Amino acid sequence: MAHEVSYRNVKHPRLEFRTGELLLVLPFDRNPDTVLEKHKVWVRRKKVFIEECLKNSSNKEIIDRTDEELRDLVHFYIEEASEELGVRVNKIFFRRMKTKWASCSTRRNLTVNTLMKHLPDGLIEYVIFHEATHLIEKKHNDRFWKMVSKKFDNSDELEKDLFAYWFLIQDNNV
Repeated sequence: MAHEVSYRNVKHPRLEFRTGELLLVLPFDRNPDTVLEKHKVWVRRKKVFIEECLKNSSNKEIIDRTDEELRDLVHFYIEEASEELGVRVNKIFFRRMKTKWASCSTRRNLTVNTLMKHLPDGLIEYVIFHEATHLIEKKHNDRFWKMVSKKFDNSDELEKDLFAYWFLIQDNNV
């Protein structure tokens, strides 16, 4: 499989599929072939998932929404999720992010990728609820996914849609 290797001052190897291409982030003393062999099942599974998402991205529509409309929508959904989950977000920041739709910090701050303005309302609602759930459970473990699936029983499909939109938006240089 074609891949790129980046040697860095890290303790543990990391495999990333950012835009459909495999990147191995390795400590200076690590052999890429050994890491690929160890994780070949994961790599194959992820590649199939990405190909499926790319195929599904062709029937998605990029939404044209202003930054202000995105802010209003995010604030609406965070109020809704906060009430439903019994949590409180400290601050909300908006910026363009390279690898994720949003993130939640240990200080209870939510950072929202401004590219989310191109997503349908339902996916924005899902991302915000997902991040608000991290205020209760930090990791993507069974407890986390049980909380998310109480509201979104189709979270697997929504995750695929988010992935498809990621490629669609990147390909259209939005």
